[in-house]
Amino acid sequence: MKPAIDFYFDFSSPYSYIASEWVEAVGARHGRAVHWHAILLGATFQAAELKSPVSYPLKREYSLRDFARSARFAGLPYRQPAKFPIPTQNAARVFWWLHDSQATERAVAWAHAGLRAYFTRGVDLSDSAALRSLAAESGLDAAAAEAAWSDPLWKDRLKRENDAAIAAGVFGAPFFIVDGEPFWGNDRRAQLEQWLAGQADFAHTVM
Repeated sequence: MKPAIDFYFDFSSPYSYIASEWVEAVGARHGRAVHWHAILLGATFQAAELKSPVSYPLKREYSLRDFARSARFAGLPYRQPAKFPIPTQNAARVFWWLHDSQATERAVAWAHAGLRAYFTRGVDLSDSAALRSLAAESGLDAAAAEAAWSDPLWKDRLKRENDAAIAAGVFGAPFFIVDGEPFWGNDRRAQLEQWLAGQADFAHTVM
């Protein structure tokens, strides 16, 4: 079996939302599974000494325009959330709770539910009541989901995932690693596809 595509995403990343809608199809076309990793951009930004592009006045308006334009280009619905960016640790902890204690498929379904809810309906994933409601809407036990995001076990699980991502060289989202080769950003789809197709002469590193 060919190695999987490791896909790192943050629930508050517009480009992660867009990439989440195509990564499975790309993997399937090339006989690759996709391993999803919910992370926190705040942790990777801190490690890389970076900030969100919307935190810079000169970049903010362009970035907001590009989020919507990139979604339209991909044929996806998009509505810029009124509150952006937001802390997403609770949504990410629910992802790892489902991933580790139930089924990977349920965790991926939750990732889709959270990303779509935030970027098409403006559901505030940082609000506990809104997150409980989304959990119930997604077929989860809302009380169990809240217990999971409050549990030190899943808090530590997310921290360990952030640390592992940083150790692997992840500094943003979406981020893909395949065959040890890193690709950062939704706009690296074409390069990722060429790599998977075995047409990757462009990727040779020049030292």
